[in-house]
Amino acid sequence: LDYELDRRGEARLEVFDAAGRRIRTLVSGARETGPGSAVWDRKNEGGGHTAAGIYFVKLTTPGGSRSRRVLVLE
Repeated sequence: LDYELDRRGEARLEVFDAAGRRIRTLVSGARETGPGSAVWDRKNEGGGHTAAGIYFVKLTTPGGSRSRRVLVLE
């Protein structure tokens, strides 16, 4: 999952299920300005595998937040 930060600061990249429950936090902490990336291995915070379906990836930074819908196929 590629993302870009407009300015240096705290960033969080999280995966949520269709019901709005947080499944996994992929990035959390200070990040530099510019591009970044993270890999989601389809596991939840506990290490279990997630099912196929629709998920939302949310990037939160000091400048605001934005989300994208992700479709996971088996």
